[in-house]
Amino acid sequence: MYKYIIRRLLIFIPMLFALSVIVFGLAKAAPGDPFSTMLDPTIDPEVYEDRRDELGLNDSIPVQYARWIGNAVQGDFGESIVYNSRPVMDLISARFWNTVYLGLVALFFTLIVAIPIGVYSARNPYSILDYFGTGFGFVGLAIPNFFFGLLAIYFLAIKLGWFPPQGTVSGSDVSGMKEFFDRIHHMILPGITLGLASTATYMRYMRSEVIDVLGSDYIRTAKAKGMTDRVVLYKHTLRNALIPIITLMGFEFGVLVGGAVITERIFNYPGLGTLFLDAVINRDYPIVMALTLIFGVFILVGNLLADIFYSVVDPRIRYD
Repeated sequence: MYKYIIRRLLIFIPMLFALSVIVFGLAKAAPGDPFSTMLDPTIDPEVYEDRRDELGLNDSIPVQYARWIGNAVQGDFGESIVYNSRPVMDLISARFWNTVYLGLVALFFTLIVAIPIGVYSARNPYSILDYFGTGFGFVGLAIPNFFFGLLAIYFLAIKLGWFPPQGTVSGSDVSGMKEFFDRIHHMILPGITLGLASTATYMRYMRSEVIDVLGSDYIRTAKAKGMTDRVVLYKHTLRNALIPIITLMGFEFGVLVGGAVITERIFNYPGLGTLFLDAVINRDYPIVMALTLIFGVFILVGNLLADIFYSVVDPRIRYD
């Protein structure tokens, strides 16, 4: 296992290098630059060129890439062009945990809803709850996150007043445990919105896999030996049915962090998603490149965790 993890970590190096080249190349291929929208068109062109020289934007592409990747390895992604030359890492670190917590809340809602309903639907096919789960799955996959988020804000926040419509905390005077529960209260709506599609997907996968496993020969053998339904379900069925779910969760680890762009914008949630969207709109390429690289790292780490959890769930899998 340890040798496998080390090999995978070593493989990350060329993959991250390829990812960095793609990210840098796409950023440089994009038309225009931040100054094309920030500077007064009547300003002296020499001032414009001096500013580009100061930031190294007039250097050759290989020189710019070498400088950027060399600094990135040391955790320095440069300074923001739009946010008053603030270090990019300071901007990211200020919002990083907001996005991580939101992703964990979304994943929590996904698992506590999808797995129980999926298992029940598999054990009681064509029941009322099974039909309800099937309908919910189709609706959850069909409704875009931004539309569901707007509906949630209108009905649950504005009309009923159950949840706050935006932000992470009610005010600066909130502290202690009150602040903790207040933050959770603010994350419920965006968390449910972010996890909607995943919940529908997990539920359908879970139902399908449990039905397949329950029809397997070893399950019939276990029942023939007199094992109770509870033992058969939790000891034999779920361990095998969870394998594709773990595969999805590996990708979900990166998607929840990088895919919260629209959800965070709808709820005005100060996370990496809103920072990334603002950077794209303002062509703040240092932030765009840093966040894209970080999102890629999360996806790679998620795949590694999925492979490790395989061996935990299925003892037959060994990485030698």
